[in-house]
Amino acid sequence: MGKDLKGKELGVGITQRKDGLYQGRYTDRFGKKQTVYEKKLADLRKNLAKAIADNENFVSVLQNITLDAWFDRWMKIYKEKSVRPNTKREYTHIYSKSISPYIGSRNINSLVKSDVQWLIDKAHEDNYKYERQNKIKVILTDMFSRAIEDDLMLKNPAKGVKLRSDKKMVAKALTLDEQNTFFDFCKNTFYDNLFNVAVNTGLRPGELFALQLSDVNMNDGYIDVNKTLVYQKYLDDEHKTFHIEPPKTKQSYRKVPINSVCRTYLEHQIELKNVVSQKRPKQKNEYLFVTKFNTPLNSVIYSDAIKAVIRQINLMRPFDNQFEVFSGHAFRHTFATRCFEAGVNGKVVQSYLGHASLKMTMDLYTHVTEERSNLDIEKIVSESSNKIVDFTAKIS
Repeated sequence: MGKDLKGKELGVGITQRKDGLYQGRYTDRFGKKQTVYEKKLADLRKNLAKAIADNENFVSVLQNITLDAWFDRWMKIYKEKSVRPNTKREYTHIYSKSISPYIGSRNINSLVKSDVQWLIDKAHEDNYKYERQNKIKVILTDMFSRAIEDDLMLKNPAKGVKLRSDKKMVAKALTLDEQNTFFDFCKNTFYDNLFNVAVNTGLRPGELFALQLSDVNMNDGYIDVNKTLVYQKYLDDEHKTFHIEPPKTKQSYRKVPINSVCRTYLEHQIELKNVVSQKRPKQKNEYLFVTKFNTPLNSVIYSDAIKAVIRQINLMRPFDNQFEVFSGHAFRHTFATRCFEAGVNGKVVQSYLGHASLKMTMDLYTHVTEERSNLDIEKIVSESSNKIVDFTAKIS
């Protein structure tokens, strides 16, 4: 209980200063001390009660918090401990580049749907495709949803916003001829084992880079996928470095079967790893696939190794028939494509790839399944025709 200059009790949080001014203090919902000043005690009680009520009804917060301030709080409270460092870095990068410069200083309660739509349109004009536009929408939608949960906003202005680019889910896979050509040229190269294991398992590049001998069960014939290796500069890193992370999704934890070809190349790689480790004992690590210097792999090294093989292919080809450069992810798509071409059930392919849903797998490889369906229907027609011929032959 506070007192005035004569020692009279004034109430909780209310005091009188030596200059005669009355002051009332309270703590707002963010834990900050706030003070109200008035010359008259009656005015102070009235304005203090209003300030406390406004704080409880979030009126004062609605008027003061900017989108930038809410992003910092959203990241700290809702994302810091629930998302991977790489995701946190991505959110921060996108927010700082594509959101904050345009509406970051605005009070969150002043934002409307047209503001967010303008932001998406601006990204489209700056040649950002579907993925970036969608990430902007996802970030803002979640930020505003959390603000509504905290009673800081009444409506979510990101709901119903239209993306200006169509999502293109085209999985680049090697044709059978391209696959045969590439693997003919990569024989006996340092990364031959890596490429062959990639195309026979469908593992993501980061899952391959993180693979250790303890993850390979030769006796039971499977690879235990339980981690991924990324090479990134996280927010608290001074420079890019390697980080072991959990797989992409819950479904990404999986056991991928080892076929006879894959087994051969895994055995070769185990021998190669032992040789490299002996030559570079200081670069000690448990990764099965490494560079010639026994250092971990990253996407740039992987890409350069593929390009080196393609350069050799193109030296033997005319300029108007060059072999197209592809990414390491194409091996994963090639594996899935060969599975579908062989008639492997979509649910089984999903389990091999570690996709979160069967829909995702089927959407990604629609073109392959459609081609397969066309072949199957012709096969049915062909078989039916043969039966008709056989039947008429018996009659005659």
